[in-house]
Amino acid sequence: MIESQNNLNREYLLLILSAATFIIFFQLYMVAPLIPTLSLFFNTSSETVGLIIPAYLIPYGISTLFYGLLADKIGMKTVTLLSLLCFCIFTACTALSQSVQQLIFWRFITAVGAGGIIPTSLAWIGQNYKYELRGRPLGWLFGAMAGGGATGSSLGVIMEPFVGWKMLFLGVSIIGAIIWVVLYFGYQKVMMPEPIKNLLTFDKVFYGYRQLFVGQRGKRAYIFVLLNGIFHSGIFTWLGLYFQKVYSLDSLEIGLAILGYGVPGFLLGPYIGKLADRKGRRKLLPLGLAISAISVFILAFDIPLYIAAISVTTLSLGYDLTQPLLAGIITQVGKERPGQAMSLNVFMLFLGFGLGSYLFGLALQVSLVDALILFSTFQLVLSALALWLFKSEKNNEAI
Repeated sequence: MIESQNNLNREYLLLILSAATFIIFFQLYMVAPLIPTLSLFFNTSSETVGLIIPAYLIPYGISTLFYGLLADKIGMKTVTLLSLLCFCIFTACTALSQSVQQLIFWRFITAVGAGGIIPTSLAWIGQNYKYELRGRPLGWLFGAMAGGGATGSSLGVIMEPFVGWKMLFLGVSIIGAIIWVVLYFGYQKVMMPEPIKNLLTFDKVFYGYRQLFVGQRGKRAYIFVLLNGIFHSGIFTWLGLYFQKVYSLDSLEIGLAILGYGVPGFLLGPYIGKLADRKGRRKLLPLGLAISAISVFILAFDIPLYIAAISVTTLSLGYDLTQPLLAGIITQVGKERPGQAMSLNVFMLFLGFGLGSYLFGLALQVSLVDALILFSTFQLVLSALALWLFKSEKNNEAI
């Protein structure tokens, strides 16, 4: 009876953490489509306003390296609650910006404050679910990321003409505050692991990160997180430009066209995770990489709009078949230092996000079609390599 109640409480907390992850990614992805609107509001160029994207991504990725360490020291509960509270406060402050400089500043501060939520949530899953049962809860969390991203990128630009960009940020802040209250009481029902009592030093921190790369299993997982992040961010960041150039869609129509990105993870994330638990990751990882590559390759041809929208959806499915599964491997690799392991995972992911957006932009100097073909070829090579590199991964702890 007690065990059953503990499992219910654990599942309840998983849903709340997924809701917190959803709202984080909602506000992350709602910003890019608003750049033209913000440019007009602040009477400045789109290039200048566009700085709000790296102003968030870069400090977010870097901050995760320290939040995991802090979670190992003072506890996951404390770090998650403080980080979500900072996110709510600073997101509300963003709505008060009177200049683009203030907007960039608040995006930077929001990123630093919000960086502790996802790595600690991933680490919590690693400590509370057995490896052979870890796919489903990771599917929930990554499904929340995908769903938040898809909803934010489309719903934000759809709602802005009716409520204004300031109310979008205030609304996100209010929803985040509600989640914070529910999360606070949710933590009271679940036993949390004791923080590590050892004093942290630079040598210990460096040694911990180095140990995560010592084994081949951890090394290949982290590298694939980075490379997969480069591919997906590069494509997604420029999907708006793709639909504008190829199909002459306006902002609202673009939002609807890319709505499918995130739907598979949002609806199927837990089931994909269960499939990984049953069938193992050695087959699903190469499959996910291949699906992503083929989806983007299709976009390079002269195809009807509805086929392009479907390809965007299958591209998202490819992400859902890879990134959560890689995170599952990393939770096992870093089980001795879960916070640090997940911090490095999120850092590599967001480093990939930043690099992917930049590199695809460079490839666009040749042509949009060539950029799509180049990235799809890159991903197809990763799929072939994954067949060999992850062949030891099964539905239990691999060597």
